[in-house]
Amino acid sequence: MFTGIVQALGRVAALDGNALGARLRIDAGGLDMGDVALGDSIAVDGCCLTVVAFDAAGFAADVSRETFDCTAGFTAGARVNLEKALRAGDRLGGHLVTGHVDGVGDVVSITQDGDSRRFEFRMPADLAKYVARKGSVTVNGVSLTVNASGPDRFQVNLIPHTLSVTNLGALRAGDRVNLEVDLIARYVERMLTGDPQELPR
Repeated sequence: MFTGIVQALGRVAALDGNALGARLRIDAGGLDMGDVALGDSIAVDGCCLTVVAFDAAGFAADVSRETFDCTAGFTAGARVNLEKALRAGDRLGGHLVTGHVDGVGDVVSITQDGDSRRFEFRMPADLAKYVARKGSVTVNGVSLTVNASGPDRFQVNLIPHTLSVTNLGALRAGDRVNLEVDLIARYVERMLTGDPQELPR
């Protein structure tokens, strides 16, 4: 479990393999690796990955075909948002985030709005019902408050601090992003509808 409060901006140092399965090597940037252990979870651009090797400079994680299919993808050299898993007693500064990417969206537009920037994102229509004005959404692992939402889009405002400490400040129109909708909204829907969510045959 995570909070969507990015702890460091890292970089994909290497990607060994292909879309069927690969090992990522992440340069951790300013992320403190002193308390990291094998098997720990670290969110990389909002995707929960398991540490399979590490040193003071970074860590490695295996990425399955399923992960590649469900995310915007990882490329060598890409800047990535990093967050270690939440521990009991930690501050919950954002919202409850699982690190299970629900879908991929893209940047529709970016406009200056005073000292902040207003971003409009397009998202899969089947996820839009979980996004509500003044609710929470995760973009590339960053917990954000929704300003407005529609059938397949939503808007957020990003303050200068968020733009400077995450990779969202480098986004341009057309860029793809990892999205995770609010966990509680999904469970409420399941309880209200009784949707059996059958496994694929």
